[in-house]
Formats: sequence, structure tokens, C-alpha cells
Amino acid sequence: MNIEAIRAGTLTELQGARLEDEDFVKANLGRVNLAGATLTGSDFSYAILAGARLEGANMVGCQCIGADLRANLLGANLMQINLTNADLRGANLRGANLMQSSLKHTNFAAAFLSGATLMGVNLAGVDLRGADLRGANLNGANLSGANLNQANLKGALLNGANLEEADLRGADLAGATLDGANLLCADLGDATLSGTSLGDACLIGTVLA
Repeated sequence: MNIEAIRAGTLTELQGARLEDEDFVKANLGRVNLAGATLTGSDFSYAILAGARLEGANMVGCQCIGADLRANLLGANLMQINLTNADLRGANLRGANLMQSSLKHTNFAAAFLSGATLMGVNLAGVDLRGADLRGANLNGANLSGANLNQANLKGALLNGANLEEADLRGADLAGATLDGANLLCADLGDATLSGTSLGDACLIGTVLA
């Protein structure tokens, strides 16, 4: 495989390719079709992947620090991926697996995360404004201080999640389960809570009006 041609953007049809442990740091891959590709361990730090096709890709253990990943990641395996400071605004992450991922300062504003697996991940302070998290598994996740303003969390699983001081104003939590969740000083002003389960949740200082 001609890695330099891929980095230069002249080789773009790579559906199902095996590109493990490769160096794509700062590469411009915005037009690349990597659907179903195996990319485990590769380094995409500061790369441009906006508009790339990565649906079903295996990106376990990839480094994507500061990358522009406003791409199609439908059903991608993103376990143990490093997305520190990455831009995923409006990205399609429906059904993606993000368990054990590093998400410090990742921007998920308006991203599509319905059905995604985010169980136990650290999303403290992360921007999820307007994100679609319908049916996502966020059990045990750390969302302390996260911005979930206007997020769609219908039917989401948030059992045991830490939402201390999270911004949930205007969020749709209809049918979501937050049993045992920590909502200490969280702001749920104007949030939709019809059918929401809050059994044993900590609501001390929580804004509910």
C-alpha cells in the first residue's frame, strides 16, 4: 500500500483496506473512503478527516489527538481511541463503540451518537450541546460538568452516571434511566423528564424547574 499517496490525497478508494500501525499525522484525508478498513494502532493526530467515510472501520487504539473527524463513523469500533482535543462536531457516530476511549476536550456538539456505546467513559467537561444520544449506553459514564444543553437523550441509559454540575438545560430525557445517577447541582431547567427513571439518584442542589 502506497502510504505517501494516501497522505497526499491521491489514493482515496481504500474501502476494507488494512492499514494498521501507520503514520497519518497531519495528513489530509478528507476525501478518503476507509469504510470497513482496519486501522488499529494508526496515528491520525492533527489529521484532516472531515467528510471521510469511516463507517464500520476498526480504529481500536488509534491516536486522533487534535484530529478533524467530522466524518461518517457509523458503527465504527473506536475502543481505546485517543480523541483528545478532536473535532467531531456533527459527526455520524451512530452505533459506534467508544468504550475505554480518551475524550478530554473532545467536541461532540450536534454529533449523532444514537445507540452508541459510551459505558464508563470519561466525558467530564465535554461539549455535547445538541448531540443526538437517543438510546446511547452511558451507564457509569463521567459527565460531570459536561455541556448537554438541548441534547436528545431519549431512552438513554445513564444508570450510575456522574452528572454533577452538568448542563442539561432543555435536554430531552424522556424515557431515559438515571437510576443511581449523581445529579448534584446539575441544571435540568426546561428539560423533558416524562417517563424518566430517577430511582436513588442524587438530586441535591439539582435545578429541575
